[in-house]
Amino acid sequence: MPSTNVKLLSESTRAKLKQAIGHLEAFLNEHTLSQLAAEDQNPEADEFYAGLFSDLRHLLVFSEVAYEKLGVALRRPNFENEFAERILYEVYHHCVNAYFYPKNECYSEDGRYAYTGQDAIRFRSKPVRSARDIVLNIANIFEELRDELSYYENDYMTQRRLLAQK
Repeated sequence: MPSTNVKLLSESTRAKLKQAIGHLEAFLNEHTLSQLAAEDQNPEADEFYAGLFSDLRHLLVFSEVAYEKLGVALRRPNFENEFAERILYEVYHHCVNAYFYPKNECYSEDGRYAYTGQDAIRFRSKPVRSARDIVLNIANIFEELRDELSYYENDYMTQRRLLAQK
């Protein structure tokens, strides 16, 4: 991929990560497990919200690390294409996958709803409004990142393997 495209993609990815980080930090700083479990009268609420908080914290850490790495790549006097491509690969495989395939499976993407204009995210049990909102608010950000970085799902590693064989 040409250097200018990688640089522009790095800049837009960094901006989107910053936006997601802002939403995640605000939610995690304002809410507690006991608060959400108390709002939700479901007997399994503690387990559900503990899993959700764990997944969101992991997503926040992955996003912050990628955001910082992209910042380093963009601040270098000579933009290094390979370094940036490696970071974009990590963004796809750590951040995007952490969002769409959370470890605790408190929510998941239902592809049948992806093109209907409805929310494609389905929750394991009905969450309180604030928990639902954070997951759905960042959904658009990670959908855009997934679309923009889909090249890095397979093609990037295939390209790296071919170069290694030469």
